[in-house]
Amino acid sequence: MAPERKVINISSRQAKKVRKLKSGDFWLTTLVLGLVIFGVIMIFSASYYYAINRYDTPYYYLTRSILWAVIGTVAMMFMAMFDYHKLEKYAWPILIADIIMLCLLFTPMGMTINEATRWLNFKIFTIMPGELAKPACIIFVAAFFSKTPGKVRSFSRGILPMIVLMGIICGLILVQPNTSTSMTVAIIIMGMMFVAGMNLGYFAALGVLGIAGLAALIVTDKDGYRMRRIMSFLDPFADPQGSGYQVIQGLLAMGSGGLFGVGLGKSMQKTLYLPEPQNDFILAIIGEELGYVGLVFLLIAYLLLIWRCVHISLNAPDTFGVLLASGVTIMLAVQVILNIMVVTSMMPPTGIILPFVSWGGNALVIFMACMGILLNISRHSAK
Repeated sequence: MAPERKVINISSRQAKKVRKLKSGDFWLTTLVLGLVIFGVIMIFSASYYYAINRYDTPYYYLTRSILWAVIGTVAMMFMAMFDYHKLEKYAWPILIADIIMLCLLFTPMGMTINEATRWLNFKIFTIMPGELAKPACIIFVAAFFSKTPGKVRSFSRGILPMIVLMGIICGLILVQPNTSTSMTVAIIIMGMMFVAGMNLGYFAALGVLGIAGLAALIVTDKDGYRMRRIMSFLDPFADPQGSGYQVIQGLLAMGSGGLFGVGLGKSMQKTLYLPEPQNDFILAIIGEELGYVGLVFLLIAYLLLIWRCVHISLNAPDTFGVLLASGVTIMLAVQVILNIMVVTSMMPPTGIILPFVSWGGNALVIFMACMGILLNISRHSAK
């Protein structure tokens, strides 16, 4: 006698969801990979003379950026397949691990470059705990408010724990010193609280408190470093060979590009005029070589990417997914906006990189892994 067969009927809606789980958001994947490839090309172009001058080879940054791009792609693929719901269980361990790494910066493991201790030296590679603090806080805040969404409207149960979190993380990052990363982490946490449903009064009060704290840091800075940064933003030509030098060279690069640019690889400012042009001022080299048209296309790519991130956030299947995707979206949008504002002298230089395009292996892998999380959320979202 033949064994009985189980017949499972799947509705058309369930079938759509099953199909959705097999692939992620196509446009997000395409835009991220496109920006990464563009970034590798522009890092090679921007760093050409700097690499020759410092390492005796023009391919130093090219080979390493390709390697980091491959590692980032693997990280994105892994996170796209790794069920994002499991991150909720690991929220506390991830946050504690990052706090420990931030503390280790003040031990012999900490590596100081340009008077800033931001890297942990593991001999073979280095890690920036400040960059890891962004996804660590995103995961923790998403898990914290998804379990009991009503907590965000309570000062003692919701707002106060987040203030303590910002105080610990931002404080440890500030003493590196790294004001820009500290500011970005605070904006991410506040933005996620707003998405979670925080009262507008609390939101405004935290904003005022943050601005007051930033002003206090500037006023109490004994070395006057932060004040010099502000003065270089207000009038960079007041000290053209000092604090305003990088800003002026960036403006000269963008102004020289015109409508269509001087041509890929033909920048003059990258020939040791603009310091480390492959880093946070790479947008200036893009403007010089590809012109206004090239910048417009790049900004359109970022706007489309942010739109896809927002789309995934709005269609996430649960509260944890909504908050997780929103946190990543805020992180991406904030860094793009701040980098553009710095390069165009709309705010003081902060050291914020341009996501997927600027040189920086840690940041690239972290951003691509976060995009993998968004892809995973999109795979769980039924139409």
